[in-house]
Amino acid sequence: MKTLKYSRQRESIKTCLMARHDHPTADALYTSIREEFPNISLGTVYRNLNLLVELGEIQKLTCGDGADHFDADTSPHYHFVCRNCGHVYDLPMDPMDSINQLAQKHAEGQVESHTIYFYGTCNDCLGNN
Repeated sequence: MKTLKYSRQRESIKTCLMARHDHPTADALYTSIREEFPNISLGTVYRNLNLLVELGEIQKLTCGDGADHFDADTSPHYHFVCRNCGHVYDLPMDPMDSINQLAQKHAEGQVESHTIYFYGTCNDCLGNN
């Protein structure tokens, strides 16, 4: 197996993502990272995010808004996506492992995991903050 060379930029991207809970896009992370690395390119941020996803160190979320969002929490959990402002939030609920068994009854293959997004309007957009 190939050894991955240490990268201060990659480590900074991961650290920045771990400190956030807003599930930022690559562009938002790029803006944050530029404070520490003013010469970093957006392409470098994208490449490193995709590498971290491949390594299983972060998650890539495709929520249907055209932009990938990133999450440092790789544990099984669900997300709420506001259709109005686009924010992505973690839902503090236990994963429903039973849904895998239910899906298995209908699948033409082995069900291993699932991803669920809940869509609606967040409290901020509803004016309930």
